[in-house]
Amino acid sequence: MRLTVGFLAALGSVAVMAPVLEGHFRLVEPASWIVENERGDPQKTGPCGGSNTDWGKPSYAVTKAVGGQKIHIKVQETIYHPGHYRVALAVNSANELPLDPETTTREGERGPVSVSAKIQNPPPIPILADGLFVHSTRPEGQMPPFEADVQLPNINCRRCTLQIVQFMAEHGFNNPGGYSYHHCATLQITADGKKALDSGWPTERASTDALQ
Repeated sequence: MRLTVGFLAALGSVAVMAPVLEGHFRLVEPASWIVENERGDPQKTGPCGGSNTDWGKPSYAVTKAVGGQKIHIKVQETIYHPGHYRVALAVNSANELPLDPETTTREGERGPVSVSAKIQNPPPIPILADGLFVHSTRPEGQMPPFEADVQLPNINCRRCTLQIVQFMAEHGFNNPGGYSYHHCATLQITADGKKALDSGWPTERASTDALQ
């Protein structure tokens, strides 16, 4: 089943005149694969961040995890924007990650503006969770972090790529990145030997490069 969630920042002519704001987030847990600044930049380019002028400095962080168990996801939205988040996992290469969320747009004064994005429920492989942290109301004061425990498949991979995508509603089209911001983390997953391996996931190749 597919669900469509729309987020409107204002109504009528107020929405048309309202400025389009940039959203930003930092990946707090697990550790990001690049060094992020206080706003979480660079993060526009898919599938794993960077920008047209800055591909990011590798952090070389690797998070160990157990297959078939949950991994804690923690993100800090540094600049508020209505929308939601999605989590996906690539076994051998970031090239296995899905395209950014399919977006419905309206025509704004300066070009297309995002209205909503499809949330896949249940999420198909390689998406682990979709429609996380749906929000459309600006908080008062400092924004608390978003946190959730997301189920990992029971697989083995030495350098999986965990991707967290922020879909932004009421946002103009970015070059690059479209209507989403992106962060990734490198995971080393060891399957739980007491459980059966999960089928349907790609087989780990003999030599992997999670960010190739």
